[in-house]
Amino acid sequence: MAKIKRNWFSRLSFAAAALIVSALLPLSYVSALINPERGWLFSLFGLLFLPLALTTLLFLLWAIKRRSRTWILLFLMLLPSIFLSGRYYQIRRGESEEGAIRIVSYNVGLFAHGDGKRMETADSVAAALKTLDADIICLQEFYLPNSVGTEQWIKTHFPGYYSEYYVLTGKNGRAGNLTLSKFPVSGKGKISFENSTNLALYTELDLPMGKYRVYNCHFESYNISVSHLLTSVREEEELIDTGRKVRRSIRQRPKQVNAVVKDIEGSGRNALVLGDFNDTPISYTYHRLSKGRKDSFVAAGKGFGASYREFWPLLRIDYVLLPDGLDACSHKTMKLRHSDHYPIIVTCNES
Repeated sequence: MAKIKRNWFSRLSFAAAALIVSALLPLSYVSALINPERGWLFSLFGLLFLPLALTTLLFLLWAIKRRSRTWILLFLMLLPSIFLSGRYYQIRRGESEEGAIRIVSYNVGLFAHGDGKRMETADSVAAALKTLDADIICLQEFYLPNSVGTEQWIKTHFPGYYSEYYVLTGKNGRAGNLTLSKFPVSGKGKISFENSTNLALYTELDLPMGKYRVYNCHFESYNISVSHLLTSVREEEELIDTGRKVRRSIRQRPKQVNAVVKDIEGSGRNALVLGDFNDTPISYTYHRLSKGRKDSFVAAGKGFGASYREFWPLLRIDYVLLPDGLDACSHKTMKLRHSDHYPIIVTCNES
């Protein structure tokens, strides 16, 4: 009798856990459609899409093995994940790198994550980027100390490139976005974000297939040190402060995204939108910016698309989104260890 009760309790517990997970997963699907300014908590479910999907899959396999009828519900809830998983992982037999244009986007993390001093890391990053022979290079969190001239450093390390940059100067140095191009620049500008040091830098380039505007974006960061958080996870004040930063970041990004979208719509130009979005492919940020554009990873990537080194392969937060007129030929992630991000390299051709 006791054994029967244990089995009954075990089945009930399994069914309850499976139902809870299957109820949370759809929230991640709809989170991308909800402006976080109105409901920031929904964004957390989008951030947890992969763990929720994998957990649901495990429950599904377990339910099938145990011949539990909950497998039907779990399967239905998991079904949309099949179509969304391509934003995180792609299976391809081969890829062509023979694109007319090669683009690199890289958050260099203020050159603060390398093994040596910042300027040594900066020189190493520049050397690695030069080997790629890219036509367009967009850097976020670019940094130089006040003692080093920005234009001179760029000319020394990237001869033959037109450069446009915007940096904020502080007592310890200058930081911002940098766009480098082998193609002539016919216009430029920046989009400042309210109450933020992040920004978007746009550059109008005369590409072989016409004029395009490139938006080099760095949207609001969480400003959380993962290692510090893990060592102080039991401190209540630390957890409260972390929650406050997460909430602020989630609420700030939609305003910044909407500012970029408004500028794109007002420019009348075909726009490439790329950079560090600080958001996953299941997010309002991605949903807004990818509308009418092609995600280079979905179109031409292979394997995991994750670009954030500390949580690889879970977090993909760096993107190259192409407008009509351009098609991605290849998308690769370069495993450089000079930053907390990996650079992404995309080749593309005229459609």
